[in-house]
Amino acid sequence: MYDITALYEAETVPQAIALLQEHPRAYIIAGGSDMLIRIRKGGLPNCELVSLRGILNLRGVSLEADETLRIGPLTVFSHLVRDPLIRRHIPPLAEAAEFVGGPQIRNVGTIGGNICNGASSADTAPTLLAWDAILEYTGPAGIRQIPIENHYLAPGKTALARDEILTAILIPKQNREGYHGCSLKYARRNAMDLAILGCSVNVRLEAGILRDVRAAYGVAGPVPLRARTAENVIRGKPLSEGASLGKAVRNAINPRTSWRGTQEFRLHLAEELTNRALAQAIRAAGSSVCDA
Repeated sequence: MYDITALYEAETVPQAIALLQEHPRAYIIAGGSDMLIRIRKGGLPNCELVSLRGILNLRGVSLEADETLRIGPLTVFSHLVRDPLIRRHIPPLAEAAEFVGGPQIRNVGTIGGNICNGASSADTAPTLLAWDAILEYTGPAGIRQIPIENHYLAPGKTALARDEILTAILIPKQNREGYHGCSLKYARRNAMDLAILGCSVNVRLEAGILRDVRAAYGVAGPVPLRARTAENVIRGKPLSEGASLGKAVRNAINPRTSWRGTQEFRLHLAEELTNRALAQAIRAAGSSVCDA
């Protein structure tokens, strides 16, 4: 049973914000693949919902005049997998979107919902962290932008105010130009399963040197995170020292033990997936993996 008291449907961003102010108990619903499960399980009794599905300009991917990649939060995963701009500019995000659930979920679930539910296991979160995505919030006071790393505050809690909505995911040109990456996920099943660990690594190479490295993880802590201390270990080092990234990651993350996997297993996965993702990122950059 879905214990829903009222459903309010917004057709514009200002209307959605006004509805959230008029109904302070209301929750936002987009694709509904997570929210409806919570309601069905009794986690949100007598809830009110504000639906964003009718706000058409929050869908799709575009390239702005300054070549910032703009991703609408209502873009569903199946569209991200196929979108030509995503596949050209940040192919690891297409890879991450394909990890999500099965075909039915990918056809209704949205990237905005994936990161706004605050789950550490969100499949697209590590990739967006590794590409230094900027989030655009819109509320009564207007628009504010924050790095995605500041978006996650605690499990299930984000920096979005009660009367704000996510209106864009932005990846500026300087955050992706010259970078190549890879996203990986380990789960017990190939589909329809939450990640035991998610990993995304990208690199910028110059004359055999790892000029920049970004490594981000899901289910490696209470929220999706960047392993910044591990990145610093090999940033500026030759490719031959790349294998030290995986070892450094073990000291940079703090996964928990759960019924899906122990802390020790997740630490092992983090090292192994990091090394695999780094090798694939180096290959994507046009260098020989055997040098890493």
